[in-house]
Amino acid sequence: MRIMGLDFGSKTVGVAISDPLLITAQGIEIVRRKDENKLRQTLARIEELIVEYEVDRIVLGFPKNMNDTLGERAELSLEFKDKLERRTGLPVVMWDERLTTVAADRAMMEAGIRREHRKEHVDKIAAIFILQGYLDYLASKENE
Repeated sequence: MRIMGLDFGSKTVGVAISDPLLITAQGIEIVRRKDENKLRQTLARIEELIVEYEVDRIVLGFPKNMNDTLGERAELSLEFKDKLERRTGLPVVMWDERLTTVAADRAMMEAGIRREHRKEHVDKIAAIFILQGYLDYLASKENE
């Protein structure tokens, strides 16, 4: 069993996968699209990765506003969740992703990745942060 983590953006989706023991998250790719509203190919690629990695659950970043309200990006993420569930038949868990992009950018800065190269990786790293947060939550729940 593996869990997939997704960071859904306007033109990209960062993808991360858990290890089989559900301990760590690894970034695997960024799915890019030319138009924000063209999701068919994006969903098809996610389906291919689900089969390849034997995923049985998806964690989708939920970009709430800092005051805990839902903005346009959060609404679009909920629509994407519905499409994912219909297309894959898998449960999709919404996971608060506030500040994951900031954390991803900071991690890359600390790793010495130049500013012009960070944009190429930020969505994948944000997906890792989203999934790792969920995996840590599951582990803490299990230890209670």
